Amino acid sequence: MLDILIVLSALLFLTIVAYRGYSVILFAPVAALLAVFLSGPSLVLPFYSGVFMERAAVFLKLYFPIFLLGAVFGKLMDVSGFARSIIHALASVMKPSQAMLSIVLVCAVLTYGGVSLFVVAFAVYPFAAELFRTAGIPKRLIPATIALGAFTFTMDALPGSPQIQNLIPTTFFKTDAWAAPWLGLSGAVFLFLTGMLYLEWRRRQAARADESYGPVDVDASNPADIGGLPHPLLAALPLVLVGVLNKLLTSRIASGYGLKFDFAAHGIPGPVAIEVASVSALWAVQIALFCAIVVIVATAWRKIRLTFQAATGSAVSGAILACLNTGSEYGFGAVIALLPGFRAINGFLSRTIEDTLLNIAVTTNVLAGITGSASGGLSIVLGSLGQTYAERAQAGGIPLEVVHRIAAMASGGMDTLPHNGAVITLLAITGLTHRESYPDIFVMTIFKVAAAFFAIVLYRLFGLQ
Repeated sequence: MLDILIVLSALLFLTIVAYRGYSVILFAPVAALLAVFLSGPSLVLPFYSGVFMERAAVFLKLYFPIFLLGAVFGKLMDVSGFARSIIHALASVMKPSQAMLSIVLVCAVLTYGGVSLFVVAFAVYPFAAELFRTAGIPKRLIPATIALGAFTFTMDALPGSPQIQNLIPTTFFKTDAWAAPWLGLSGAVFLFLTGMLYLEWRRRQAARADESYGPVDVDASNPADIGGLPHPLLAALPLVLVGVLNKLLTSRIASGYGLKFDFAAHGIPGPVAIEVASVSALWAVQIALFCAIVVIVATAWRKIRLTFQAATGSAVSGAILACLNTGSEYGFGAVIALLPGFRAINGFLSRTIEDTLLNIAVTTNVLAGITGSASGGLSIVLGSLGQTYAERAQAGGIPLEVVHRIAAMASGGMDTLPHNGAVITLLAITGLTHRESYPDIFVMTIFKVAAAFFAIVLYRLFGLQ
């Protein structure tokens, strides 16, 4: 029992410091090593160097290029005016009564195209505020609307999504970003329909109560100047390029390099052979994002040349911080997974929830909720139990593509609790409080949790993949 309390205390400590806004980079190792100290003081230094730093370094090696290229791509989409052009074009063809649908679709297009959800929130909010004010929809519903479009189905359910939550499972299960496409698409449709039905119900409730937009935010009521914006088709080109190249390269890389790339066979001694299946999906997205960045620079250089240095510098800083945050959580999970208390908890969950898919959905949801991070929770679960889930799935005849999709979808469930960084940022952007807008965001969280279990039911009943 003491071993279990040590593990739970470490998780609780990390949750509290994350909720209060302290750096996970600093406190994840503190939480992990404190648990190690309580289990065996002499193990602290070996665990720090041999487990925490080792696993954090592995995470950085694999995923930092994705964080970096994704951050630069999103920032250039913003400063070039490409993102605003797409937002304006989509919003202008929708009726004022379809304001919510307009914003959800805009967010979906941008995030599925590879733009960071933080960039999307900043770029979309001025237009959302204008559309909601014109349609007389309460401002307090804007965060939930943006959350539905940016934080849910495009993040980890839609096959091919270049977001990190859809890429982390590829290295553990040797799958690609398009794993279990029909299952993911079904989950995405479920999320979109339930989310939109709820938002429309809330809009009608407000209309019956004669609730208006509320006090006008002077800054947000005047959307970004649309004069001089690039043509929407040109602005959409980088997004389309990411999707097309990602799809083409996913299969081409695997067939071109084979199962392994052996440096020695090419006369290069030293480096260890690379198992291509575990990194081909990452390589595909990296090349796709790089090519899209080149297209933005080539087509919008005149517009971005004065801000290019500052914009890319800011993007690099943000990428380093985001990757180190998640890498620290990954290292934390690796340490915790080796402690007796975690093995006891895992054994209890395995006995209680024998179904592999249900087990991974519940465990991922819980840890994503505790850490307040989809990528963080997913990294902890797969870093500690990924091999176990793969073996159990293969023994039970479950395709690893299905395990990938369920794990990815579950990661984006309970992560959006009040201490989640994206939720806090979204509320700060809109100038609203948790009391005003979080209840509606939480409903989106409930739908997101339900979507993972809905996908499990579809697979169990119909074998849908």
